[in-house]
Amino acid sequence: MAAVDIRHLSTAAADFEAEFRRVLHWSAETDEAIEQRVAEILADVKLRGDAAVLACTARFDGLQADSVAALELSRDELERALEAITPAQRQALEAAAARVRSYHQRQLQACGLSWQYRDEDGTLLGQKVTPLDRVGIYVPGGKAAYPSSVLMNAIPAQVAGVGEIVMVVPTPRGEKNPLVLAAACVAGVTRAFTIGGAQAVGALAYGTATVPQVDKITGPGNAYVASAKRRVFGTVGIDMIAGPSEILVLADGTTPPDWVAMDLFSQAEHDELAQSLLLCPDAGYIARVRSAIDRLLPGMPRRDVIRASLEGRGALIHTRSMDEACEISNRIAPEHLEVSSREPQRWEPRLRHAGAIFLGAYTSESLGDYCAGPNHVLPTSGTARFSSPLGVYDFQKRSSLIEVSEAGAQVLGPIAAELAYGEGLQAHAQAAEFRLKR
Repeated sequence: MAAVDIRHLSTAAADFEAEFRRVLHWSAETDEAIEQRVAEILADVKLRGDAAVLACTARFDGLQADSVAALELSRDELERALEAITPAQRQALEAAAARVRSYHQRQLQACGLSWQYRDEDGTLLGQKVTPLDRVGIYVPGGKAAYPSSVLMNAIPAQVAGVGEIVMVVPTPRGEKNPLVLAAACVAGVTRAFTIGGAQAVGALAYGTATVPQVDKITGPGNAYVASAKRRVFGTVGIDMIAGPSEILVLADGTTPPDWVAMDLFSQAEHDELAQSLLLCPDAGYIARVRSAIDRLLPGMPRRDVIRASLEGRGALIHTRSMDEACEISNRIAPEHLEVSSREPQRWEPRLRHAGAIFLGAYTSESLGDYCAGPNHVLPTSGTARFSSPLGVYDFQKRSSLIEVSEAGAQVLGPIAAELAYGEGLQAHAQAAEFRLKR
């Protein structure tokens, strides 16, 4: 098998900035034909509801049904799926779910609580945190099945206290994945429908005679799903518009090269647009990783996808130092950041932007994908500069609490009135002044 033609850059090279920008470039623009088709599907679902969902499911998934109700998975079916998987699969699923639940319960305690206080004049101020009533989670089911996505989307919603969790998952030609159904049972999914694509997003956003309207939609999907989520935002909330998966390995040269090569593969195998990058100040180590890539690739079942990803968007970048590597990492703001070094805690304070940071040689990104505990739904395409992983807080909302005492009204009223008159809003001003003692 031919060697992988992956880019090899050096920060000392004169053309580094231009080459670096070329590596990072990725257009999030959706194909116009996809946008047009998604707009038509959503309009049809909004107009015809169940009938449109059935037509799209038959056309795109090859799944015929007399009603959308026939596409709903019963609780008994989910429980039977859990009973039918192997003992090892069940043990792994339940262990992963327990760790994910434990992590998000701690998150709830840290940031998901209501609070209030009274100031010196008796005015009460505070924040009331309440869960969303109903959320929809989209679980991909086209090229592969993702039980881990069920856990990562449903469990934080359940921990947050969401009243109803509605799962949609495409099942092309009616082929249901037992692990996905078992994961839905373990994660506390309330209702589940075997529908997918833009029509599933539309059904969740607008509601149909059978599929209930939700308050927010989370979960990854293909270009049609991403386009549909973008279009229904405002009618419902969404988590994010995810781009291709990414991994950046920041290495000091002490981790076995095979480990790092396989970690780069772990994201490259997702799809051809996924990005795998290595930053390292040791040129000899980069050469050993490159050799490991060529040696290990032939044994990978998804080697064609991995090769296309590494050659199209991958890079091995030689830096002047680990400090420079950290600064470049902050510019990239990767989805997954592995600090594969002997002293990961030394470098972690320098890293400001990443979806998730994996510290130390033994912390492979794949552990975070499945069972470490933190959520694997992460910001991509540099959005970690201003976005966060999916969490309990995505399934809650905050209401401000204000209770002004009579004494407080005497203090706040003149301030509000002065500012309101300045804005030309007399009713605002007088509403405050009516409460002042004459």
